[in-house]
Amino acid sequence: MKWSSAVSGDPSLEGAVDECAASVLDGLEGRRPDLAFVFPSAAHAGGYADVPDVVRRRLGDCPLLGCSGGGVIGAGREVEGGPGLALAAAALPGAELSLFHVENDDLPDQDSPPERWWDLIDSSPDEKPDFVLLADPFSFACDRLIAGLDYAFPGSATIGGLASGAHGPGGNALYVGNDVRTSGAVGMAIAGSITIDTVVAQGCRPIGGTMQITSCSGNWLLELDGKTPVQALMDVVGRLDERDRNLARHSLFLGIAMDRLNETPSMGDFLIRNIVGVDQSKGFLAVGELPSEGQIVQFHLRDAQTSTEDLDGLLSRYSMERPIYEETGALLFSCLGRGQSLFGRADHDTDMFREKVNAMPLTGFFCNGEIGPVGGTTFLHGYTSSFGIFRTR
Repeated sequence: MKWSSAVSGDPSLEGAVDECAASVLDGLEGRRPDLAFVFPSAAHAGGYADVPDVVRRRLGDCPLLGCSGGGVIGAGREVEGGPGLALAAAALPGAELSLFHVENDDLPDQDSPPERWWDLIDSSPDEKPDFVLLADPFSFACDRLIAGLDYAFPGSATIGGLASGAHGPGGNALYVGNDVRTSGAVGMAIAGSITIDTVVAQGCRPIGGTMQITSCSGNWLLELDGKTPVQALMDVVGRLDERDRNLARHSLFLGIAMDRLNETPSMGDFLIRNIVGVDQSKGFLAVGELPSEGQIVQFHLRDAQTSTEDLDGLLSRYSMERPIYEETGALLFSCLGRGQSLFGRADHDTDMFREKVNAMPLTGFFCNGEIGPVGGTTFLHGYTSSFGIFRTR
């Protein structure tokens, strides 16, 4: 396996692809690419439809996947707020690839057997595939596809993001093979010699202790450890220092432990969701998820410092648990709300990845929503950086 990645700020689409393709082919050291990813920024919107042809003329006729982004990431650099195009290519001997495009009407209903999902993307769980998924946020019910893949392919990893290169329906570009789509979702199943590890950094740190949901209804929390949720929250906030109390006024979230067998969840084990409503008269809290009784929860805070600490901890843990090989590569799907707007400088997440993991080729884009697993289940996130690290199985 050999990966190569490049990024260009050339305002000309042809010029950007020329620059990236020359760098990528040089990095492959004469190997023929078996797969390519491309992410043009919104500054190239006028040329979205031309991207597959231009890339194919430079790299040859290899499978292509990608989409438009508000910002792009290539060669470990983040390009925001201007012209940008990121391109990656990989030589993947022994890998089995299957590309697909789906629309809402193609999705099986909730009562369909797993075979319907296997047919939809031309893969089966016997092949042990992992998935890269890119979707248009204005036209596609991504949650349904994510849930269907989890159901039909237990144990498979799914990573990806929602295109962000437009502000309305029909404006984004999704690339799959030689085709350009403006709606639905495109994706890739990869099996054979290659698998994907995932690191999902939601940018939060816990406050207070863990609690158990002792009563809930729909998305409303009615009791936590026998107390009303508002009282439980007041108890937690009352023990915070002044900085964290101020932060809790506008950056408070709830973490829900998704693995019911894990009785001592830690950072990275919680699904972070917004607190979307308060019933002051009854002391109830509404959250952006459907929790259930018995689940463990913990309040969380988010800001630049906590996002840095969260990413540092997760990448450090990954690098300790997995052997890292020089020939591998990775994809990064990061929220538009991260990057310079959160950290005040470019390349925050990519620099930390290089420091904590290694300098493998890292490619991706800034998303309207990020896809990645927490506790063995895949979710659509916000304010998250989702990494997919390719390695030999």
